[in-house]
Amino acid sequence: MKNRLRTMKAIFATLGITALLHTVPAHADTIHVIAKGNTFYSLSKQYGVDLTKLVSSNPQIAALNMYPGLEVTIPGVEQAKKNTVATLSVAPESSTVEAWGKSFNYDKTIQVKASAYSSAASENGKWGAVDYFGNPLKLGTIAVDPSIIPLGTKVLVTGHSHPGLPKQAFLATATDKGSAIKGNRIDIFIPGSQSFVADFGYQYVQLYVVNQAD
Repeated sequence: MKNRLRTMKAIFATLGITALLHTVPAHADTIHVIAKGNTFYSLSKQYGVDLTKLVSSNPQIAALNMYPGLEVTIPGVEQAKKNTVATLSVAPESSTVEAWGKSFNYDKTIQVKASAYSSAASENGKWGAVDYFGNPLKLGTIAVDPSIIPLGTKVLVTGHSHPGLPKQAFLATATDKGSAIKGNRIDIFIPGSQSFVADFGYQYVQLYVVNQAD
C-alpha cells in the first residue's frame, strides 16, 4: 500500500511539473542580422519588443553605427527566425566579389595584418574619436599606411572574426592613419568598450580594393 501511495505521489508530482512547464511560455532570445536600413526602432516594431529593452540588450552596438552584417540580440522573442547570413563569393576571372547581396569590382587584393581600435581617449590622442579628416569614427573606418593604401580607398575586408564586425565581409574606407600602422597593416575601428575591441587581437585579413566607381 505504501509503495502504491509513493508511486501515485510521484505521478502527481510529475504531472504537476509538466503542467507548470506548459503554463509558463518559454521565451528565448533570437539573433537578427542587420540589413541595410535597419534601426533599433524598426527592429522594435518588427519584433514587437520594447525599444529600451532592445537597446539595453545590445550595449556593444551604437545606434548610429548599425551596419549590414552585425548581429543584434532580440530579447524575449519566441521561435523567431534568424534571417539568412549572406555568403562571400569571389570570381577572380572577372575581378568581382559579392557580399551581402551586392557585387563589387575590385582592382587588386592585399593581405594585411589587422588590429582594432576603439573610441577610447587613450587610443586617439588629443583630437579625440575622429579620423584623419576630422569625421567621427564609425564602423567602416580603417587606419592605413597611405604609402600602401592611399587615404580615401574603399576596400572590402574579409577573413576577420569578431562579434563587433559583420560576418564574412564589410565595406570600409581608409580615412585614418596612425604612427604604428606601417606597411601591410591596418587598424579597424570597432564601436564598443576598449576591452571588447581588444578581443580582436591581431588577425590576417584579405582586402579587396574596390573600384571607386562602385
